[in-house]
Amino acid sequence: MIRYREFSRVVMRRRDIGIVPQMKATGRWLLAVVVMAVSVLAVWTAADRGLAQNSATVKPSLDKVFPSANKCKRCHERAFEEWETSPLSRSIHSPAFRASLDEYLTFSGNKDKALCFRCHAPHVNEFVDQAPMFVAQVQSGDPAIDGVGCAQCHLIKAVDRSTHPPVPKYEPGKTLFGPYKDYIENRAHESLEVDLFRKSDLCMNCHFSVPAAATLGKNNDLLGAYESSKAFKSGKECQTCHMPEQIGESANGENKRKVANHSFPGRVGKLRQEAAKLELKTEVKGDQTKVTATVQSLVPHNLPTTHPAWASVVLDLTIKGKNLKTVYREQRVYGRTYANAKGQKTVFDFQATKVLEDTVLKPEETRTEVFTFPTPKDAPSFDV
Repeated sequence: MIRYREFSRVVMRRRDIGIVPQMKATGRWLLAVVVMAVSVLAVWTAADRGLAQNSATVKPSLDKVFPSANKCKRCHERAFEEWETSPLSRSIHSPAFRASLDEYLTFSGNKDKALCFRCHAPHVNEFVDQAPMFVAQVQSGDPAIDGVGCAQCHLIKAVDRSTHPPVPKYEPGKTLFGPYKDYIENRAHESLEVDLFRKSDLCMNCHFSVPAAATLGKNNDLLGAYESSKAFKSGKECQTCHMPEQIGESANGENKRKVANHSFPGRVGKLRQEAAKLELKTEVKGDQTKVTATVQSLVPHNLPTTHPAWASVVLDLTIKGKNLKTVYREQRVYGRTYANAKGQKTVFDFQATKVLEDTVLKPEETRTEVFTFPTPKDAPSFDV
């Protein structure tokens, strides 16, 4: 419109000096061009508004919001290789999970298909409408999506502890969250230090309780009173043991520094071996022998934790007499036994209506077990 006004002034001036006939046709042509340009500009503006509105309403695809961990490997090879050996990398890839999912879908009549994935693939919370796709991926036997990968943790900005179980609050975008202040700027993504990544709250999304058995309440808690433990009160968090500090590269080619281990040790290896302490005391009184076993849990949470119906800790007492022949054997099992609506034992928490027996070792608990058996005959000594 500014150009049109300027053109009008030019025509008026030329009328004043008597050359209007010469410029009349040209003026009309220029006026038409100006009007056309304004019309095209209006169309473009409307189109831009439409695109902006569409981009605001159309949600990015799942693989754009939560890219595969394989993409992160390009720059974070050390962390990727550690994660790849961890149970988290197989959260939806194991035959046990696939069988449990099939059992749950049959039991529930295909209702709430997202339930199991709230822990085994927590990004389903952002794509609940795609739960059938998650199911199909698992049932294929070789899922092409991650269950608990890099983005599934590093896009969590906060955790809502007011719900049972707690819920992760994702903030999808180009910013990844972590525990470090001295991150290095890069073109792949932005980084932001969030204190949550140093706290146990980050782990509570999946390791606080089993969603399928929420009706059992505290009877089915996974961790127990961990906040009352000596370890927690001394400042230890989940990451202290399950993401221990080590020296290494955060990203390929960076200077080595203190970083967190991403193999998430616990179920296997040295950490499991150090989870409990055992002391034995033997008393032989004629024909009867008594063995007192003192079991001390050294961890600040229940032992075992994950799915107590599936996991158990076994104290196995075996007495060997002459020629190392087993003359007595007895066990104590620490775990949890469920019953379904018919009163039958079940290992599936989603079928559980009550807890039949709970022998889980509580945080830092010391438990004494007494075994009494006939003293082995014809054996000057025996092995416990």
